[in-house]
Amino acid sequence: MFKKYLWPGCTALVTGASSGMGLEYARQLAASGCGVVMVSNQQQELEQCAAELKTAYSAKIWPVYCDLARNESADELFAICQEKGLQIDILINNAGMFFFKELKDEVCEVGDKMLFLHVITPTRLCERFAGGMKQRGRGYILNVSSVAAGMYAPGLVMYSATKSYLRSFSKSWYYEMKPYGVSVTAVCPGAVSTGLYSVLPVLVKILKVAGKFGLVYSPEKLVRKALKAMFRRRRCVTPGWFNLLFAPAVNALPKRLVSRVWGKVRGN
Repeated sequence: MFKKYLWPGCTALVTGASSGMGLEYARQLAASGCGVVMVSNQQQELEQCAAELKTAYSAKIWPVYCDLARNESADELFAICQEKGLQIDILINNAGMFFFKELKDEVCEVGDKMLFLHVITPTRLCERFAGGMKQRGRGYILNVSSVAAGMYAPGLVMYSATKSYLRSFSKSWYYEMKPYGVSVTAVCPGAVSTGLYSVLPVLVKILKVAGKFGLVYSPEKLVRKALKAMFRRRRCVTPGWFNLLFAPAVNALPKRLVSRVWGKVRGN
């Protein structure tokens, strides 16, 4: 599918690769003849998925178990790749999490994990692996943001803010890396049929209804569009016309209405 963009021995690193979009990134790259370093904190699922991809595509697959929600995780992952003699040509920062809650003491620990997954670790991985790409004069970096990066709504305080960072970081860094032959792309998906939103049952119901009208992307379709944008060296992409309109529509809602809805969600 993307063979024309690759070169012999090309290797990608995909975080959050044991399920959902991360697994699909790994699958489509492996199908195109690219070696893939699959990173996940779900060891059993990771080993199983890696074995399946090896069998299906006869591709070089390296499963790496690593919890990226830690201060030292980026350095550990970089060291593992160096020890294995792996040259990373494509970096896909996909690992993430979601919660829809009021920001208060009991969610601070979860919020810290989100900061690592969406901000600190992706930034450090970009810094670590970009050095080699710059020296070689080629490479691709894809950071998975969200359509929520442009939404200002209660319950999404941490999620929208951290995804906004990823989008802003990528769009600015694009210009710094371009002279070195390295492209940086931010993808801002909207509703995707993965298990990421299962923590909010009402959202799962909404996604099922939206899916009947073609407003929810499958992981296969979303990843195909994201990789296509990355290989074409686009700075930022938001797949789907509905997703382009969704955030502005939410932000345009009257503050009084948003407050009333939030009050009902909180049970007030």
